[in-house]
Amino acid sequence: MALTEADEISEIAFAFMGSKALFAAIGQGVFSHLAKGPMTAEQLAAATDLDAPRAETLLTALAGLGLVTVAQGRYANSPAAENFLVKGAKYDFSDYLERQVARQMYPLMDQIEEALTGSLPKEATASYAQWFSDPEEARLYSESQHAGSLGPARQLAKTLDLSGARHLLDVGGGTGAFAITLCEANPELHATIVDFPNVAALGRDYVAKAGLSDRITYVEGDGRDDIWPKANDLVLMSYLFSGVPAEAHAGLVSRAFAHLAPGGRYLIHDFIVEASREGPKLAALWQLQHTAFTPEARSLDAGTLADRLGKAGFDSVSVAPLIPKMTMLAKARKP
Repeated sequence: MALTEADEISEIAFAFMGSKALFAAIGQGVFSHLAKGPMTAEQLAAATDLDAPRAETLLTALAGLGLVTVAQGRYANSPAAENFLVKGAKYDFSDYLERQVARQMYPLMDQIEEALTGSLPKEATASYAQWFSDPEEARLYSESQHAGSLGPARQLAKTLDLSGARHLLDVGGGTGAFAITLCEANPELHATIVDFPNVAALGRDYVAKAGLSDRITYVEGDGRDDIWPKANDLVLMSYLFSGVPAEAHAGLVSRAFAHLAPGGRYLIHDFIVEASREGPKLAALWQLQHTAFTPEARSLDAGTLADRLGKAGFDSVSVAPLIPKMTMLAKARKP
């Protein structure tokens, strides 16, 4: 929808302030403290590193954002904050926001102007491969991404009938959030995850903790290289297309076709916009974020992707939302 008012532009320009307020609140455990019951600013200050005036300033900002409510000087979580930002809540993804988005993605967005003009300095982060060569960066990203991927993985497991499927190939599967969730839901399923060595080392621990080391294994390396096992019943690529140069897309699609057994299915989960390229907003912004550190990445739209899958030989092609207003899931079948 086209904007018409100046204050709508201001909402965009000042959005970074709301992001930092959210990150600061997560870092201080504000929402977890408020889950115990409504608090005054003084009570919250006593439970955090904040003093009372600054706690009140932060809480006022959070109230303006709709993250907390206030009544008679006492602050409480909004329903969304209670469900998604309280440590230990079933659908909590605050670790993902505070660690990956706040500490890693947010600073990388400072590179966007240079990335868009092709003038990134040599010392800038310019690819996932470069980024993940640092064990600490790989750990921080992977551990927070694992938390952020569990929700869509559970959603996929609920909607996907894998009866008869025996082997999943998860390319760029990280620490195994999708592979673990799908294997837990399908006792006959085994999986191979392809990812960088520093990520695989972390992923094996998650797999072991899930008791699935006998069913989930890793192949270490760049998922764009020819290191995949063949004859898979399912090939999954989650958040892979948005993080690699556009020139790699066609090769990934054709290789998926070649490495599937007849009747096998191909799944692409990513930040995919509508064919009209008018949104969803969050998908489009995440595509721009990836451009900040992978300048050769290109935004992906549902129409172009469906067409590419059809031309590669797949049938039963569909592209539909998975995380509402953010990601889509493309499904295709090898005849």
